[in-house]
Amino acid sequence: QVQLVESGGGLVQAGGSLRLSCAASRLTFSGYTMGWFRQAPGKEREFVGAVSWSDGQTYSANSVKGRFTISRRNARNTIYLQMNSLKPEDTGVYLCAAGIVTTPSVGRKDDYRYWGQGTQVTVSS
Repeated sequence: QVQLVESGGGLVQAGGSLRLSCAASRLTFSGYTMGWFRQAPGKEREFVGAVSWSDGQTYSANSVKGRFTISRRNARNTIYLQMNSLKPEDTGVYLCAAGIVTTPSVGRKDDYRYWGQGTQVTVSS
C-alpha cells in the first residue's frame, strides 16, 4: 500500500521559514506528480505546489510564488516544500499527495489518488 508521510511542521513567527518533507513508499513514481496542499480550519483544501517526478517540472500557486519552493530528491523518494517569509494566512495542515495528473489538472485535489496524514503549520503574527 502506498504511504506518504509528511514531517517538518511546527510553530513559527511571521517572516520565518520551515521546510516540510514528504517521504513516499511503495509508489511507482513513473508518471506521477507529487503535490502539496493545505487546509485551514473551515476552509477548502487548496493547492500549494507540485513537482513532476519524471522531469522535475514544478508548479506553484500564485499565493506562494516567490516564497515557497518545491523540490524532489529521487534517491530518497522524498519531496520538499521550503517555505520562506511565512505569513499568518499560511497557517493550516499541509498535506502531501500523489497522482497521475495532467498539467492543467495539477492543482485539482480530486485528481490525486494518494494522500498523507498532514503536518500542522502555525504562523503567529
